[in-house]
Amino acid sequence: MVAVLAINFSLIHAAPGDPASVIAGEMGGGDQAVIDSIKKAYGLDKPLHEQFITYLGKSVRGDLGMSYTYNKPVSSLIAERIGPTILLVLTALLVAIAVGTLLGVFASLKPKSFSSAVVTVFSLAGLAMPVFWTGILLVILFGKVWPVMPISGMYDVRNYGATGWAAALDVLHHLVLPALTLTLVYLAQYSRLARASMLEVLGSDYVRTARAKGLNGAVVVFKHALRNALMPIVTIAGLQFGNLISGAVLVETVFSWPGLGTLALDAILGRDYPTLLGVLTFSSLFVITANLLTDLSYRWIDPRLRAQ
Repeated sequence: MVAVLAINFSLIHAAPGDPASVIAGEMGGGDQAVIDSIKKAYGLDKPLHEQFITYLGKSVRGDLGMSYTYNKPVSSLIAERIGPTILLVLTALLVAIAVGTLLGVFASLKPKSFSSAVVTVFSLAGLAMPVFWTGILLVILFGKVWPVMPISGMYDVRNYGATGWAAALDVLHHLVLPALTLTLVYLAQYSRLARASMLEVLGSDYVRTARAKGLNGAVVVFKHALRNALMPIVTIAGLQFGNLISGAVLVETVFSWPGLGTLALDAILGRDYPTLLGVLTFSSLFVITANLLTDLSYRWIDPRLRAQ
């Protein structure tokens, strides 16, 4: 985390643009004296290494600084936006893993059949589509051609103040298209990975032995073969968690989803260094946590690891 903070801090401050000038412009403009006073107020007049040491010291205490744009603590801004992003990312990840794995298993049972070829073509198409392009196509399809789904925001203004199941269904209704956009891109990867992993496992000795014992085909596939084929899928899922966060930035922008992605975009446009650093720090923490959970899940998937 310290290394991530150092790299992000250096890259952000090396980018062109001056936050003091942006703040002065939003205030209606100002001369050099006004810009210098803004820099002094936010500590931007100090050398870069002193700014980093100050920021690092505050970060380890949970203080991510004040947002230049919103004039609020960055931690409170992230707390407001983190829920929608987690909802979007986890929904897309779980659906992509579940559906992609089932498609891969289905394709591996008859690898030379027409259905297997359809899954392969679908996977290649999903891998080739940029996530923002997929989102724009869904907006056009369900917003203009067949307007049956909401294409913007997280809530319907007509349901303002709703609670309970009414509020939950409203959120789920708005979640469909953003989650589907992320799911389509990553589902393709899991289906191809599951197909390749299952083909390898189905040709192993213990699977042939299980079939020779007369076990039911579904038991052989889902209890014996699939469990061993899940190891590379779980590994990729943990490693791709960071890619899902970065993909969510584009998806949230396309669908105006009020998560960390739109907050990061606003911070980039406004040269809001503390907010952008806070979002990057939380994203890095997500990735580290996901990799830790991936390592721990190996013990549940593979009984041999528990035995050791």
